Amino acid sequence: MYIFDKQSEFFRFPQGGIKSGDKIALKLYVKRNFVCSPKVFIEKRQDYNKEAYNNINMEWIGTENNYDLYRTIFSINEYGNYYYSFILDENNHSETFELLIYDNDYKTPDWIKGGIIYHIFVDRFYKSKIFKKNDDIIIRKDWGGIPNYLPDEKGEIKNNDFFGGNLEGIKEKLPYLSNLGVTIIYLSPIFEAHSNHKYDTSDYLSIDPMFGSEKILKELCQEAEIHGISIILDGVFNHTGSNSIYFNKQGSYKSVGAYQSKESPYFDWYMFNKWNDDYACWWNIKILPTINKASKSYIDFITGENGVLAHWQEVGIKGWRLDVADELPNDFLNKLRSSVKSNDKEACIIGEVWEDASNKFAYSKLKEYFCGNQLDSVTNYPLRNSIMDYVIKKDCNSLYETMQLIIEKYPPQTVNCLMNILGTHDTARILTILGSDTVPTNKIDMAKIELTNHQLEEGIKKLKIASLLQMTLPGIPCIYYGDEVGLEGWSDPFNRMCFPWGNENKEISAHYKSLAEFRKNNNVFSKGKYKCMLHENSVFAFERYNVENKIFVAINMSQSTVTIKLKEDMKEYGSTNTNNNYELESNMYLILCSI
Repeated sequence: MYIFDKQSEFFRFPQGGIKSGDKIALKLYVKRNFVCSPKVFIEKRQDYNKEAYNNINMEWIGTENNYDLYRTIFSINEYGNYYYSFILDENNHSETFELLIYDNDYKTPDWIKGGIIYHIFVDRFYKSKIFKKNDDIIIRKDWGGIPNYLPDEKGEIKNNDFFGGNLEGIKEKLPYLSNLGVTIIYLSPIFEAHSNHKYDTSDYLSIDPMFGSEKILKELCQEAEIHGISIILDGVFNHTGSNSIYFNKQGSYKSVGAYQSKESPYFDWYMFNKWNDDYACWWNIKILPTINKASKSYIDFITGENGVLAHWQEVGIKGWRLDVADELPNDFLNKLRSSVKSNDKEACIIGEVWEDASNKFAYSKLKEYFCGNQLDSVTNYPLRNSIMDYVIKKDCNSLYETMQLIIEKYPPQTVNCLMNILGTHDTARILTILGSDTVPTNKIDMAKIELTNHQLEEGIKKLKIASLLQMTLPGIPCIYYGDEVGLEGWSDPFNRMCFPWGNENKEISAHYKSLAEFRKNNNVFSKGKYKCMLHENSVFAFERYNVENKIFVAINMSQSTVTIKLKEDMKEYGSTNTNNNYELESNMYLILCSI
């Protein structure tokens, strides 16, 4: 009866999130002889509910192939999440489609686009010298050993073994990172805390002595800038450690914590069901009491003129990755962005989000991540998952659909700075996943298993394709430390092994450096568009392009050679030969550049 393609620029222009007040054009084909006066029905989403927003008539503009073509052009002036559908008559309605409208002042920092992020789990990257030693932690002298993973005699896993990686060590390895093409270093939490992962913050205004000091962080920022690298920190603002200045359950600090007294200046930072031992905590982990993000005192402490955000930006960092962003209320994120951007309008804000971030619904609230007042970017887990589906299952449908949804729904300025990940501190190592035949079911087996030579060979083949997609699809690739040299490991803590200095996989390392150089030399990755050119089961091809250049990438995960035919001559990357007809072998990829 009707034809409409939500992901076609012919039917909906422009694609992506739309700036408030900008014109939106919709077209609709309706079968000839079906008498109707089509309308566009627009609704605005408010948490659980939809509210009618507008009803717009469409005009007839012509006839094509036995269909009447209708069009309407309109604009929406209020940012938010909207839905639109087509009403043909009282008995015939189309399905409902999403439309994100963002504030007309929404900008994302251009300097991060086209770059490469490098994610460092600080204790395991490089050891310069040990800064701190006390009875509460275990200093490991076996760099590269298996992290402690078994419970102690009390049944607890304390995450208190340290291998000694620190900020001085990162400073020493800046030339290595620069040579890899890194433009942003994202540090796992570095504020004072008692675990090796530091997600149990003890003091937001102090660097953990095991990692260094504020002075050393400032020096790191300054020296990194010389190498063209900026530093961003992990902001853990949803919870603190129970052993902290603010909660002080163990009485380790001179402060009066919320656990100790209702008269504590930090008492309303937390949520007690019954004071003092029955309190809200993250995922019911007692050492991580949840913050009451409605506390004015806490909000001011983090986002105020002299707050935590301002303090560390003054030291020299260029942005924040926000831990568990879904658990940070809209009002808190609005204040956070206002604070960060007032200190440095070019600072970046990246939220940890595991799903489609354009319409995320969490804790009974519709999130407004991309409406203009909160995030610049998110961790692109949907893309990670679809890349793995493709290289493992050899079916590109999930990858195609994920990219189409991103292009259809996300604001274009967000698309070009998405954090494209393959591995993180929360996932098994990408090489281990791609090379393994089965997944071990317990920690003891995880600690023992390494890839066989055959598994390693197969894993590297798949990793080359996965990393190619990570490096060339829209967004900014984020390399989890060690992935670029073949570090292996299952889930936490085996995905947090020490960087294997002196024992790097040279084949993988050379591949990453080649991709980084290619990315650096082509501006389509910083200011280019994306278009899928082919998606047929195991074969996937796309273009990145702007008015100056064009890059064509094709991948063949099928069992046979395929022929790639182009409309124009292009040259293969690294070659001067030009052609418009290329043979692509099984499990191989092709990179072509405009002449």
